[in-house]
Order: sequence, then structure tokens, then C-alpha cells
Amino acid sequence: MEKIDTEELSLTEKLVHVRRVAKVVKGGRRFSFAALVVVGDGHGRVGAGLGKAKEIPEAIRKAGVVARKGLITVPLKNDTIPYAVTTKFGAAKVFLKPAAPGTGVIAGGGVRAVLQVAGVKNVLSKSLGSSNSINVVQATMRALSQLKDPEVELAKRKGQPQPAASVEEASSGEPA
Repeated sequence: MEKIDTEELSLTEKLVHVRRVAKVVKGGRRFSFAALVVVGDGHGRVGAGLGKAKEIPEAIRKAGVVARKGLITVPLKNDTIPYAVTTKFGAAKVFLKPAAPGTGVIAGGGVRAVLQVAGVKNVLSKSLGSSNSINVVQATMRALSQLKDPEVELAKRKGQPQPAASVEEASSGEPA
């Protein structure tokens, strides 16, 4: 997995969920907050992060920092994903399927937020099992990270040189 330089990207940040948690102590309850944030450049790069703090703005800031550190690249094909994928994280199961141009993002909650900041314009999705937004976002991120560019994979299997567009991406990254 290659390291993505976030300094040169213009990333959009989207708040998915803020949760208030309480710790019961002798004098009553101590409240803190957990924020779930997704960031992306709209051109196939996306990351998700969870931040926790005593106040909401600080939790959101921390979540943004974590999300920027964990950016992944999604192979897009005509503003959609190359093929259908199903992934599970915890009890949340997410199914993503490519759609024809003009369909839009048919998704709800955390799945929609991740796909929009990633730059996916046409996709069908179904979220099954748990509706916990943290697990749904993680399942979506896992599904997107499993996607590979079919042309590059086929070229690797045949032992042929990679297509021209993929050669630039491969040469710019650090060796694994």
C-alpha cells in the first residue's frame, strides 16, 4: 500500500456521526464525544477516521487527522466502481454494485458519505445487518480497498506490461 501525500490534495471533509458517551464516576457522569469523519478528493481517494475528545470540535479535528493518514485509492471506471463487491465489518455488511451513467449514488447513511467524497457518481448499494454507522463506514472502506483495476490485474496475470495510465501510477509510488 502506497503512502498518499495529503499536502498536495484538496480534500473535502464530511462529518458522518457524532456520539456522546458517558463515564459514570462518583460525582455523576463525565461526558465526552466520538466523531466519525470521512475525507476524500472526489477523484478516487478516500479515508475515514474516528476521533474522541471532551468537546465536539476537537473530536472532529482528531477524526480528520486520522482519516487523512488512512487514505486509500479507489479504482474508478466511468464514475463508478469496476465490479460488484460485498464486505462485512463487525455485524455490518455492505454490498456495492456498479451502475449505469445517470443513476446517481443509491446509498444511505455512512455508505453515501464515503462514496460521495471518494468521487463515485453512479453506484447501487445495500447495507445489511447492523446499522451502526462506524461499522458501516468501515465495511464500505474495506469494500473499496478490495477493489482492483481489472485491466492492470489482467495484464499482471498475462505477464504483459501494464496499460499506459497505470504505469504512471505504479512508477510514482514507493516500492513495496
